[in-house]
Amino acid sequence: MPPSAYTITSAKVIGSHKLELTFSDGTVGVVDFSVEDWTGIFTPLADPAYFASVSVDPEMGTVVWPNGADMAPDALYDDVKAAAGAA
Repeated sequence: MPPSAYTITSAKVIGSHKLELTFSDGTVGVVDFSVEDWTGIFTPLADPAYFASVSVDPEMGTVVWPNGADMAPDALYDDVKAAAGAA
């Protein structure tokens, strides 16, 4: 898989399904997952306590959970930028 143009350097849980993400280019923003319909490998993320077990995979530069679920950093970057534009 080619490297992402944007990588996540830190992730902080700031609500039951909200993450404050910091990207390698210095961009910081919040992604709200509260309206997600979690299915498949993401089903455990519906539990706020499990969602809070998020970490950053330094090799992949994205957020991951103990069951191996991860999210594309480029898509999360786009979400952060879109939310900033809506504010």
